[in-house]
Amino acid sequence: MRIVSFLPSATEIACALGLEDSLVGITHECDYPTHVREKPVVVRNVLPIERMSQEEIDRAVAERMSQGLSLYQIDEQLLGELAPDLILTQNLCQVCAPSGNEVSQVLKNLPHTPEVLWLTPQSLEQIFENIRDLGVATSKISEAEILINQCRSRLEKLSAATAQISTTPRVFCMEWLDPVYASGHWVPELVKLAGGRDELGREHGESVRVSWKDVVEYAPEVLIIMPCGFNLRQTMQQIWNVFGSRE
Repeated sequence: MRIVSFLPSATEIACALGLEDSLVGITHECDYPTHVREKPVVVRNVLPIERMSQEEIDRAVAERMSQGLSLYQIDEQLLGELAPDLILTQNLCQVCAPSGNEVSQVLKNLPHTPEVLWLTPQSLEQIFENIRDLGVATSKISEAEILINQCRSRLEKLSAATAQISTTPRVFCMEWLDPVYASGHWVPELVKLAGGRDELGREHGESVRVSWKDVVEYAPEVLIIMPCGFNLRQTMQQIWNVFGSRE
């Protein structure tokens, strides 16, 4: 089976199931396991986000979305040459990866129509379901169940350890810096398992924009800065750009 991933998390899951040799194409953001970087890149950003501030990115994304334009460029010629049997993508967030109509449009131009596995989890349990779905699609069912059980075991150990904590600190997971976005989907669920509570986040819902007034009034005891799509180096640079300039 020849697999192309339009989603970094799907790339990691595929490799965890032993499908690395079947992966023939990835995105520009796929970087784990590290050697997957050697594989052909099928999806790239349209925006030069490396040279943009968080505010500029937010404004450009909103503008392109309002015009019905994609945020990603799919190399259709390369995709055709790779001739995938299976494409891994998502329909959860138009900002995070190619989704919905743009994927359907690309498929129309391929000489061979591949199967598409849509990964759209909003909870930890749905992530496990997606792992199982990928296992079924690639005849890796037993490997998928082993991975799911390993993940469940780690979460249970974490939950047991944090159950001994007498206080639950107020946590704020900041998914974007300028403007400020609170997290959604499975992130508040993870915070709860770790012994905290993120009351600005939307558990099993979409990430939402919040004001600094909301953050100040909430007075988080733990602040987790985790801008979507940025690694640690890029995040630290953005923190300096946003907060360092306001000193």
